[in-house]
Amino acid sequence: MFDKLKEKLGIGKRQDGAIPSDSLTSGIGKSLGDFKDYTEDLKISLLEADVSLPVSEKIGKEMYERLSGKRIRFGEDRDRVLKEAVRMTIKDLTSIEIPDITREAERKSPFIIMLVGMNGTGKTTSAAKLAESFKDKGFYVVLAASDTFRAGAIEQLSLHSEKLGVKIIKHQTGGDPAAVAFDAIKHASKFMRAVVIIDTAGRMQTNKNLLEEMKKIQRIAKPDMVILTLDALSGNDAINQARMFDEAVKVDGYILTKIDADAKGGSILTLLAETKKPIYYVGTGQNYGDMINFSLDWYLDKLLT
Repeated sequence: MFDKLKEKLGIGKRQDGAIPSDSLTSGIGKSLGDFKDYTEDLKISLLEADVSLPVSEKIGKEMYERLSGKRIRFGEDRDRVLKEAVRMTIKDLTSIEIPDITREAERKSPFIIMLVGMNGTGKTTSAAKLAESFKDKGFYVVLAASDTFRAGAIEQLSLHSEKLGVKIIKHQTGGDPAAVAFDAIKHASKFMRAVVIIDTAGRMQTNKNLLEEMKKIQRIAKPDMVILTLDALSGNDAINQARMFDEAVKVDGYILTKIDADAKGGSILTLLAETKKPIYYVGTGQNYGDMINFSLDWYLDKLLT
């Protein structure tokens, strides 16, 4: 993204190709006090990267205030100064403390995680990835197949449990999802350092019955953490989903899937800035190990290059 901005604004070189190093004025106006062109181009680039309009405007405003009237020393690289200013502005608006889920799980057994999200966002795959991660750390993992509305979802989670060698609790298709969660927690209670991961059905905003069923699972299971899975390719619709699920079940944070297929990823900035909730993990592929802890610095390296 930053390279695109430099190309638009002529930042980084003069017409003769030389790199100016004595001021930040070339290509962006007479002084950094006249910074509107740059911030407008920054806002446009953020919008093109699927950052919401309110967040893009706020970042542009903060950038203007940060750099207005600024000067740099002779020999200092102005491109580096501008890029660092963008980075620090975004960090100031989106830095959120990310709890250590593993440490939280060490404090209580069974530790219960409820996964929610729309169909197709990767809930079941994320449940399997979490199961492997906890198993590798020595936890006894139980998968709860509480998506009883689709036989395929139960079969998919069963296949994951076989491959990973973890316990799965499941009922017949059409059964009570809350009862599945209850049985999984009851089973896990017999073991030390146990983690229960509840896979739920995809919920549509217009399907009140499914939303009520999700609330019932939450009442019965009393999860320690409710994590919403979001598709990185959904763009600005991610914030709408986040608000809907938070209203229904009070979401604690997010797993953002398919980040490997998304060249923009601006929805991350929107989520962090507007919901003030952490992104715990990002999915980087289909294999079990293809899920990493989210890092804002890692993300900014991706966004600003």
